[in-house]
Amino acid sequence: MASGIELRCFTYIDVLQPQTASFLATVSRGYMPLKNKASVFFEVAPGMDINLVTDIALKNTSCTPGMQIVERQFGCLELHSYDQGQVRAAGEAVLDALHLKVQDRLRPRIVSGQTITGVTGYHAQIVNRFRHGNVLDEGATMWVLEVHPAGYALIAANEAEKAAKIDILEIVSFGAFGRLYLGGSEDEIAEAAKAAIAVLDSIDGRENPGPGAAFY
Repeated sequence: MASGIELRCFTYIDVLQPQTASFLATVSRGYMPLKNKASVFFEVAPGMDINLVTDIALKNTSCTPGMQIVERQFGCLELHSYDQGQVRAAGEAVLDALHLKVQDRLRPRIVSGQTITGVTGYHAQIVNRFRHGNVLDEGATMWVLEVHPAGYALIAANEAEKAAKIDILEIVSFGAFGRLYLGGSEDEIAEAAKAAIAVLDSIDGRENPGPGAAFY
């Protein structure tokens, strides 16, 4: 990390799925992403340095920014385009300019995963009050994933949607920890969770020390 910038999260999404793209549009203050676009997500520290990442990516490619969030410790950026080559070029331009490698990112660490079957009515309503995505029905199954760093929640959501017919309730892809809330039938949730965990397990990077995962 010769640049002095810590690369915490760095992922490509080849094809944004409809719900994932629509969810991003509800929380993005930039150019809203559309389904079937490719996407790249960065999370760096210190947070203010995400402005440098944005500057490099936009000056070198035709990608458009959706989400840029600057926090005290961390900053994150999501860029997208129908042209997968431009999205990958944005990632390469940032890494080259900052003298970083893909392997400098933190490896995802699954902090917890919880499956709740037969969600009660009041529980469903509590979830529905804070979600930005689809609603959770009484009696459905809900799966909640917590991951570190936060940005990996986005690719986990996209892969879950590819794998199963589920409802994306909430994606939190910034802050200290990322969270993903999914709803659906018990069988579909099981398939979605399997796909989300598989993609996180496939991402390499620096060691990410911390407590082991807990599943219920």
